[in-house]
Amino acid sequence: MFKIRLENPAEAEEFVKAAVQCGGDVDLHSGVVYIDGKSLLGVLAMGIKREMSVTLNNPEDSMFKNAVEKFVVA
Repeated sequence: MFKIRLENPAEAEEFVKAAVQCGGDVDLHSGVVYIDGKSLLGVLAMGIKREMSVTLNNPEDSMFKNAVEKFVVA
């Protein structure tokens, strides 16, 4: 699990495109809200400029992690 922050709709679209390429499930959550990270509408509805936690079904998916590394926050 790691945290990301998406600053605009273009970044949300880039994140979702990377998630779709991922073989396993990609879930985003903030507080008690969980969404499918492969859904652009869901990611946009979750909110831009908000820290979200990412949970991967396949945590060893390095290709996905490399693709979204620029969105990761400490």
